[in-house]
Amino acid sequence: MNQATENTQTPDPAPYMINHEPFYLPVKDEKTLFSAAYNARLPVMLKGPTGCGKTRFVQYMAFKLGRPLVTVSCHEDLFASDLLGRYLLKDDETVWVDGPLTRAVRMGAICYLDEVMEARKDTTVVIHPLTDDRRVLSLDKKGEVVEAHPDFILVVSYNPGYQSVVKDLKQSTRQRFVCLEFDYPALEGEARIVAKEGGVDEETSLTLVGLARRIRNLREQGLAEGASTRLLIYAAQLIREGISPKNACLAAMCLPITDDPGLAETMTDLIEDLF
Repeated sequence: MNQATENTQTPDPAPYMINHEPFYLPVKDEKTLFSAAYNARLPVMLKGPTGCGKTRFVQYMAFKLGRPLVTVSCHEDLFASDLLGRYLLKDDETVWVDGPLTRAVRMGAICYLDEVMEARKDTTVVIHPLTDDRRVLSLDKKGEVVEAHPDFILVVSYNPGYQSVVKDLKQSTRQRFVCLEFDYPALEGEARIVAKEGGVDEETSLTLVGLARRIRNLREQGLAEGASTRLLIYAAQLIREGISPKNACLAAMCLPITDDPGLAETMTDLIEDLF
């Protein structure tokens, strides 16, 4: 069997472009900071709770900067080869197929590793040469060192609420990034987002946000994480489709975040108080 490599020309960026501006409501000065980091080609870490808008922010900035966006959702079974690429059998020969990180490096995309803390420790090490002045990616199986396109930057996100001794990011990784910290927007801003994305009126969105803030306060009673802005939008969309507010909130904001009967009962009481 002959071994061959596939053409490694720069990938077509068109499939990775964001063609319509995503709706994003700035919380602090994250737009200015990200733009400055991009201009300096600094790797960026986005830190914040689940569903607070980190992914939407990256999409928004990719659109504003006019750059392709390659997104990878990290998980515990993500191997280095899933990022870099691998040899595959094709027409009786083995051919090299770039992984998403390699494609992003070649085309000068923004590569977004979502929830990077979930990836295997030996997998995250492969990004280190891309996050310092070397800006290279080593494809050991292929015997190639790829120099990053001048427009390439790496962006990662993680949720500090899930930190543990086992899953915390190593300092050798953390200290390679500039960090932007995210949180849920202020009440009126979050209500505006829910109304826009969920398709409900202002009064309903304000009530949903008020409920979310009460649920988030339950973290002191053992709730792992509060209702995210994303879940508020889901609840709003269910209400828009004719589901009663109470049932929509139970389905979208209560049941997804806890299996604890006591916490579920407390959240149900909060929902009944507001609706």
